[in-house]
Amino acid sequence: MADTDMELPQLYLVTPPELELSLFPDQLARVLDAHDTACLRLSLATKDEDRIMRAADTCREVAHARDVPIVIAEHALMVERLGLDGVHLGDGARRVRKTRDDLGNDAIVGAFCNASRHDGMTAGEAGADYVSFGPAGSTGLGDGTQAEADLFDWWSKMIEVPVVAEGALTEDIIRTLTPFTDFFAIGEEIWRTDDPSATLARLLGAMTR
Repeated sequence: MADTDMELPQLYLVTPPELELSLFPDQLARVLDAHDTACLRLSLATKDEDRIMRAADTCREVAHARDVPIVIAEHALMVERLGLDGVHLGDGARRVRKTRDDLGNDAIVGAFCNASRHDGMTAGEAGADYVSFGPAGSTGLGDGTQAEADLFDWWSKMIEVPVVAEGALTEDIIRTLTPFTDFFAIGEEIWRTDDPSATLARLLGAMTR
């Protein structure tokens, strides 16, 4: 049973893997203006450095104008050069300690640990600011492994490092995980819809329904 006085999880917004720079900044601004956001993750499918840099510059301006920190997925070497606030590492604990050493204590360093309790604990011990588990929902991708509710439940009781739930989030999953997670990372769930801000409002509303 959820405690009615508990602090609700915060929103961790993730960009779509492909974004149109002539349109996305306005779309992003509308979402950030409508929803309190703890952090923005730039998560692009492209490996083209020029495209990544242009997207980072654009998204950083929108985010920082609203006092929202922005991290980039994977590209730790670009963080300082692009004036970003940190990095989200997708391979568990492997690079956390070196990345923390390279970027310093002020940078945000997060680690995606799939559904591995051990990886999560190792990442936390290595200096990760948060650990992310997922997919929380069914995606049909990868080997089918999901981060189940009992993992978040255990983590929230045993570990102090903040935890993020992400991947194929639905209203039902958000409702279930609300008592056990610190952040919901939401991205493709909303950007594929006609009205991302309204879709996000519906998803976040599940925390209190």
